[in-house]
Amino acid sequence: MSETVEKRRKGARLTNPKNRWSEQPKGNIITDVSEKHGAIPSVEDDGRQGALKRFSAMWSSLRKGKRDRVKEPELTEPSGMEAAENTTRQHRYASGQYFFEYLVVVSLKKAKDSNTYEPQITYQFPKRDGMARSQKEEEEKTLKAITLFCFPEGINWAPLTEYHSETFSFVLTEIDGSRRNGYCRRLLPGGRGARPPEAYCIISTLACFGLFSKIFDEVEKRRQISMAMIYPFMQKLREAPFPAPGNTVEIKSFIPESGTEIISLTRPLDSWLEHVNFATLFDCLTDQQVLLVFAAAVLERRIIFIADELGTLSQVIHAVAALLYPFTWQHTFISIVPEILIDVVMAPTPYLLGVQKRLLDQVTDQTDLLVVDLSEDKKDPFIVSIGDEGSILPSKLQSEILEALSKRQNASVGEELNRVVSEAFLQFFVKTVGHYASYVKYGRAGERGVFDKRSFYKAIEPKVTRHFVKKFIQTQMFDLFIQEVEQQQPGPQQGVFHKKILEYQEKKKKEKTKKH
Repeated sequence: MSETVEKRRKGARLTNPKNRWSEQPKGNIITDVSEKHGAIPSVEDDGRQGALKRFSAMWSSLRKGKRDRVKEPELTEPSGMEAAENTTRQHRYASGQYFFEYLVVVSLKKAKDSNTYEPQITYQFPKRDGMARSQKEEEEKTLKAITLFCFPEGINWAPLTEYHSETFSFVLTEIDGSRRNGYCRRLLPGGRGARPPEAYCIISTLACFGLFSKIFDEVEKRRQISMAMIYPFMQKLREAPFPAPGNTVEIKSFIPESGTEIISLTRPLDSWLEHVNFATLFDCLTDQQVLLVFAAAVLERRIIFIADELGTLSQVIHAVAALLYPFTWQHTFISIVPEILIDVVMAPTPYLLGVQKRLLDQVTDQTDLLVVDLSEDKKDPFIVSIGDEGSILPSKLQSEILEALSKRQNASVGEELNRVVSEAFLQFFVKTVGHYASYVKYGRAGERGVFDKRSFYKAIEPKVTRHFVKKFIQTQMFDLFIQEVEQQQPGPQQGVFHKKILEYQEKKKKEKTKKH
């Protein structure tokens, strides 16, 4: 890690040692964007200082925070057949979760006396009637912010006669850490002649890109018949509980001339990978190039992805974040940066950003930065790099990841491909930091544990791996991971990561026994 990057991180942490989010500027994307700028913010350029002030005011909540924690609803204890039925239902559904908050259609409306377009919400389901004034104001701010992400290119559009529909996603995170996902499909509306595209956007607390893509297919099919056909389908969907991992929910929907259709929506079994499609990442980059990006992300560096297609940007940036599992990216995370807020690239703290290629010339701060070109016509994917990315990870472990990735040639697309890729990088963390539990010491019952960091990395062999781990344990993603472990009670841990750790430890024991 370069000295400059190290100084930045230390400076950020010293701001408030008690707050692990201290490097994040204060503010709220939904409140600040709409209050300061209305639907379309001003584009005045007041230089680097002004850019950082705007970043500080607007982008704190666009980091990817903690994983969503959904509280289980309180239930009275049922009896007999009712208890059996409820048990089955709890296995089939993720308790307390529903598909979406609302669906909106965002249209581009031509401004008066101008050739510019302003995105406006022209359809909303459900309508929120009877809300208190403060609630109504908050919703209006939310909806205005959504228009910004549905059309991040800005206000300059020309009517089109052809437009390939595209699907992408974004994340809205409130100041309290709660997170909502925006799923967007843009397409050319019905009609004749040249016209601007429109966007369908679903807001949900749930992260499952593939599932919402299928929902958009159904919405688009009904839109071609009539806008009125969307309402009953979305109403049925809104009433349906979100299925548990590996389960299916069926939605009945009537379509004129086709009759009643049953739409099956199945949730992937590996729920932690359901928002991810690794295929796009490996279509854009070679295995070795993905490894270099992973290395930079592991040390929480500033990374910008460049592409023309919004779908490519959102899929790749989510895929890179997923490679870090079981750790979670703790800094600024924006899958598609709206043009009006492109100055976010000058922020001095770590980030994962998706930027459209036509805005590349506005990425002027190129110190301690990795800029990755995902375009098909690229000559070299690394437009800007620090230069040490290839030496961050131990060479032996790099070779093992590449060997594991080669097995995906035999994997079909979809869940099997995701499993092979995630397994390759998960094993890297198992081998480097999988022994952490032995170095969390617990005192009396009820007291939180204490992680012995020094003994933990001193126990690592060989030295090259120890050198990497010494850097990695300084990251905020590792810090948060250990904090959560310290707060847990001693005992066997659950989850995919811990299962892989136990399998690896058992394998090492058998190898040791054979040698003796």
